[in-house]
Amino acid sequence: RTLNMAISGLRDMSVIATPPTERLAVRTLVARPSDDVLEQAIGQELARGGQVYIVHNKVESIGVVADRVQRVAPRARVLVGHGQMTEAMLERVMLAFVAGEADVLVATTIIESGLDIPNANTMVINRADQLGLAQLYQLRGRVGRSDRRAYCYLLVPEPEALDETAKKRIEAMQRFSELGAGFSIATLDMEIRGAGNLIGKEQHGHVKDVGLELFTELLAEAVAELQGEEEARPASCEMKVQLEALLPEDYLPDVHLRLFFYKRLASARTLEELEDVFADLSDRAGRPPPAAQRLREVTALKLELEALRARTFSYSPEAIAFAFEPSSPLAGPLAARLCGQPRTRWRLTPKELVRDVTPVEWAQGLAAAKAAVRELAHYAERLGGT
Repeated sequence: RTLNMAISGLRDMSVIATPPTERLAVRTLVARPSDDVLEQAIGQELARGGQVYIVHNKVESIGVVADRVQRVAPRARVLVGHGQMTEAMLERVMLAFVAGEADVLVATTIIESGLDIPNANTMVINRADQLGLAQLYQLRGRVGRSDRRAYCYLLVPEPEALDETAKKRIEAMQRFSELGAGFSIATLDMEIRGAGNLIGKEQHGHVKDVGLELFTELLAEAVAELQGEEEARPASCEMKVQLEALLPEDYLPDVHLRLFFYKRLASARTLEELEDVFADLSDRAGRPPPAAQRLREVTALKLELEALRARTFSYSPEAIAFAFEPSSPLAGPLAARLCGQPRTRWRLTPKELVRDVTPVEWAQGLAAAKAAVRELAHYAERLGGT
């Protein structure tokens, strides 16, 4: 929620991307739970005189895990800490670990913030798939707080046992392991979980009615208005084209990936941004098929129509039709003058500016629609100004 408020302009934001001097990135490893992994992780750290965190977030079975640790590392001095201990007992455990009187601390996520123990540089997180992304990032931040290379082991079951969200979290922890990756982690966490409760104790009203994404856009517009900024976003034009223009399923089988590219296309505001989207699409899936190429043409046409402040556009075998915003140069006397010219193909209806389409033009695909839009743009520039 805080990140979303910062991106929307409701709060200031500073990104600290430079790590402390001589600090090294934490090496993040994903593994299946096993005695071999525990033995390797603990043995490697103790061999260089360091200390180890074992994170197990279930109090009822934390003693079993501690016994297992003691079995695979019999020479290690093991302590247990969790939130259901008395304050005095937990304090004694933590002070003993800080003082180096123990080699391994088996604990719940109670250790995720506030600890700075430079000698503890290995962490093993049991069932990492059950923890949130921000929580995993906070936990990993407890190691690597010196000039030594630190290691974080994420123990997860077989991949088929994980849901899609858990897979994304684990992949993100592996991918964003470099120093200063906190902003990337926070952004991805917001994508996965949403922006949270934005404006009060309960998320309701407009958020529920219009959806989070549209609400965020409306919020950004309101912030810009309060800050005295002019709204630069063009009016969105509703397109109705009776031609196949899409990303075919056999070209891009992953539905989430298709939705991702559709969203990027809808967000493109310039031809350069549009070409960037299709360049990324070609890199990922190969040369776009005809239906996808036509989608590029329709989207480019939509950008031209939005520059003319068109509200709707339709293209069918019978006609090309436009409806314009009141602020458009073509929404008034200029359109009437166009329709009144000799040998014109344009006519006005109560709601739209219309031009018939011949069978030959329809057979040429979008060529007639492009020509009509450019004719109107030239007419508006020559006679009305934009």
